Amino acid sequence: MNQQDKSRLFHSLFFPMVFVIILWLIKLCEIVFHIELYRYGVLPRSIQGLSGIIFSPLIHGDFLHLFSNSIPLLILGSALFYYFKDLGYSVFFLVYIASGFWVWASARQVYHIGASGVVYGLASFLFVSGFIRQNTNLIAFSMFVAFFYGSMIWGMLPIERGVSWESHLMGAIAGLMGAFYYKSIGLQREKYSWEINPLSDDEVDFDWSGKPPEDTIPQTEEPQPTTIQINYIFKPNNNNEMNNQY
Repeated sequence: MNQQDKSRLFHSLFFPMVFVIILWLIKLCEIVFHIELYRYGVLPRSIQGLSGIIFSPLIHGDFLHLFSNSIPLLILGSALFYYFKDLGYSVFFLVYIASGFWVWASARQVYHIGASGVVYGLASFLFVSGFIRQNTNLIAFSMFVAFFYGSMIWGMLPIERGVSWESHLMGAIAGLMGAFYYKSIGLQREKYSWEINPLSDDEVDFDWSGKPPEDTIPQTEEPQPTTIQINYIFKPNNNNEMNNQY
């Protein structure tokens, strides 16, 4: 691994690790100082709950809840910054803010906490981006997301009580919209050699019959026939005149 690859890997890991460490420090402070932070979560359609758009992804109900979000945040967050170095922060905070606002605007009027909406947003963005950009490496990672996190789709349905399926759904929608909004920026489909270096005007394209098109065959002037004139000069020999009769 060269220095450039090491720098890229460090950059992709840095922000997700810092974010997860902050989540754990907040949870430890909540327990040590006996603080009820859930009141800073999103409370839909209330002025008080507006602050939850910023704070709710930082708050978790218990350590199991926090742990279940930490692993995918590290994996998906690192993949986001690895494949989309210039877009990483824009996508992350788009999902972060948009999912929180939509939950505030449309969800059930209970407190919604946890970073699971961000997790769903990152998974949705990476999965969809792999196909609309048609990049081989990103498609391979999309298959990884589908294989390991495919069951996440059930989290977007109101099946399990006590789970903010609205956060999951809004996060997934935010990631989907981000994938299409940023589709022309960053990583794109790999081009093959014949797409990068097309045939020049001097090169001849052959059709399937193996014959060059008529308009590509160089035109040459037809040679003009050469006229040869031969003159015969007869000079009689006066010394040996002969009359031949038959």
